Amino acid sequence: MKRNVTLKLDAELLKEARVLAAEQGSSISRMLAEKLEEAVRERAGYDRARKRALARLRVGLDLGWTRPGSRDELHER
Repeated sequence: MKRNVTLKLDAELLKEARVLAAEQGSSISRMLAEKLEEAVRERAGYDRARKRALARLRVGLDLGWTRPGSRDELHER
């Protein structure tokens, strides 16, 4: 379901936006809707990637490292 939104824009910005929309064969409303949809998609993608990264950090990576048995073993060359 679509809903209307009211915006207050500077007169010069509105004039330029109308020209831009006309050049693209679109409307100001459609241009704004597309930009907002894009911003929401990007944020959702970022949130998913962040959750995956944090989950990987919690699990950690096995680098195959084993703790040395003693101090001498640590400094052995």
